[in-house]
Amino acid sequence: MPPNAPPSTAIAKPHKPYFFYGHRKPTQNRPTVRGGLFSNRQIISPNRKNHPRPSSQPAFDLSKWDPDSLPTRPNYPEKDPSEKFFSVAKTLSPIARYIVDSFRKHRHWGPPVMADLNKLRRVTPKLVAEVLKVPDIDSRLSSKFFHWAGKQKGYRHDFSCYNAFAYSLNRTNQFRSADQVPELMCMQGKLPSEKQFEILIRMHSDAGRGLRVYYVYEKMKKFGIKPRVFLYNRIMDALVKTDHLDLAMSVYKDFKEDGLAEESITFMILIKGLCKSGRMHEVLEHLGHMRELCKPDVFAYTAMVKVLIGEGNLDGCLRIWEEMRRDEVEPDVMAYGTLVTGLCKRRQIEKAYKFFKEMKEKGYLIDRAIYGSLIEAYVAKGKVGSACDLLKDLVESGYRADLAIYNSLIEGLCGAERVDRAYKLFQVMIVEDVQPDFSTVRPLLVSLAELERMDDFCKMLEEMKNLGFSVIDDLSKLFEFMVVKDEKIKLALELFEYLKMKDYCSVSIYNIVMETLNRIGEVRKALVVLDELKCSNFEPDSVTYSIAIQCFAEVGDVHEACTCYNKIKEISKLPSLAAYRSLVKGLCATAEIDAAMMLIRDCLGSVASGPLEFKYTLTIIHLCKSKDAKKVVGVIDEMVEQGCLPDNVIYSAVICGMCKYGTIEEARKVFVGLRERQLLSEADVIVYDELLIDHMKKKTADLVLSGLKFFGLEKKLKARGSTLLPG
Repeated sequence: MPPNAPPSTAIAKPHKPYFFYGHRKPTQNRPTVRGGLFSNRQIISPNRKNHPRPSSQPAFDLSKWDPDSLPTRPNYPEKDPSEKFFSVAKTLSPIARYIVDSFRKHRHWGPPVMADLNKLRRVTPKLVAEVLKVPDIDSRLSSKFFHWAGKQKGYRHDFSCYNAFAYSLNRTNQFRSADQVPELMCMQGKLPSEKQFEILIRMHSDAGRGLRVYYVYEKMKKFGIKPRVFLYNRIMDALVKTDHLDLAMSVYKDFKEDGLAEESITFMILIKGLCKSGRMHEVLEHLGHMRELCKPDVFAYTAMVKVLIGEGNLDGCLRIWEEMRRDEVEPDVMAYGTLVTGLCKRRQIEKAYKFFKEMKEKGYLIDRAIYGSLIEAYVAKGKVGSACDLLKDLVESGYRADLAIYNSLIEGLCGAERVDRAYKLFQVMIVEDVQPDFSTVRPLLVSLAELERMDDFCKMLEEMKNLGFSVIDDLSKLFEFMVVKDEKIKLALELFEYLKMKDYCSVSIYNIVMETLNRIGEVRKALVVLDELKCSNFEPDSVTYSIAIQCFAEVGDVHEACTCYNKIKEISKLPSLAAYRSLVKGLCATAEIDAAMMLIRDCLGSVASGPLEFKYTLTIIHLCKSKDAKKVVGVIDEMVEQGCLPDNVIYSAVICGMCKYGTIEEARKVFVGLRERQLLSEADVIVYDELLIDHMKKKTADLVLSGLKFFGLEKKLKARGSTLLPG
């Protein structure tokens, strides 16, 4: 110590703060130190004032609970990136938080990130694995960090680092790069074990990538690693689920060559795959091998039955059922239910009812779904009486019929012309507090209309209104259902006339009737319905005008069709594609080629996927700039190969393009080429040739008139009575 210095004074060291104060390991001198996220102060989460606490959830009401609805989550305000980071950082160690925060701030690997990492004294494999497991890190940053850590002095990756790196690559869908991790380990002097390959197989299996699973398996063999029975099962299961049964069988062959003993799950994986492929001989062979090691239980047989029923292999299903009886395995309710339901779906009602009676004799508790399947199958086969008997048995068993059972029975009774019994069953539904839907009342309404019991029809509508139905909307659905079938179109038209008098009409019903009349060729009647709609209290919509465009174009009144198009534009709507086609064809038929081409451009600019012939139309016009008839004919040949035959729109496009960019001679060559391909007749060639000349004259006159207007000679020529100017 210097002699002049005070004895009690020491040289003060400058304070060197740490960059974090987090949870430290307790020692005898420092028991526990609790810090915040980046310091020893408690930091308030940012923007907490801007996000109010979510309101408490309302109390659960059992009467309003719907078991089929998904659970609703409260709409919390979405977190910003900084809040997401803080929520993730709470589960990380302090140094890992520091690294992840650097990645979050800089977003790209570069000098700023390197400067932050160089502040660390050292990194450990545990720290590297912890950082790589953070889900929100970009894969490029995690890869750079992984390789940077491997270059540090005295550092070597351990198995946890490689595993975390593989998971990080797989999260960003870079599974091909993840498959190269074993080679990377081998290059860095760390031979991969079975665990690394198991991770890759599990990732590919969960994502449904069966071929990648097999690729990793082949790589395992190259490294000389033999999988355990568990991993073999995982590989074969992934291959079977992705429909690669032959590869699964080859893996099973390797399984046997390795001298491993099968487990019950091994046999079940292969047997289910063979059942799905319909290879019953091999199924029975593997079932015999399975009996030697472990007797199949009821769950195994139920799984086989379920797969075979799903594939529609009823013979194989019944064969497996016989094998189950041979093994003296007693089927349970699940096995019976799977079999009966599957047989009913395949309309094997006699066999299904036979197994149903077995269940009754054994005293099993029969599910309501089994009753429903049998009732639906009996109704589909026309045996409504047997279906009603099953309904009675269902009620006596203590069940209540659900909506699907009631709908099936009502439809069956109406189909058997027992409308009164169907209506009584409908009343029973109301008493049982089963809420009917449109599928319930539709067969009743159709049957009442067919029997011309219109008073009962109106009473039914009033009852629907009292039950809360939207009667007008349901009547629209009724007409849509009826006009699909040709034999019910006449009935739908008669019902429409009756409902008009009873004020049960809407614009949608008018539209359905107009469209149906247009489809069956009654265009004049459709236009009469349009006039009735205009005289009623309803306003036509865009669908009405779209149907009207088709009708007017069909009768040749293109002017009215254009008027309807303009009205659609006035209400800021778009015509249907059928209306666009009809109007374009009508304009081309009346030689209004320029207007038709403008309408095609409007359609393609307004509709996401326009008609294919419209796209070819613009292509033909563009190719006319080359003045090469062969190229135009080549595009039309391509159009024919696509199954789109040319019509007057395509021929008008040739005329329009050649008159604007080409010559008359080239246009004639196009028509001659189409005549040679038998796409045009001799008479059609003459007609389109005259149309070509007229359109060229019109374009020439327009060009001359534009020149006169440009030079200011229009008034002088009009004064002299020039014949060049119209009017």
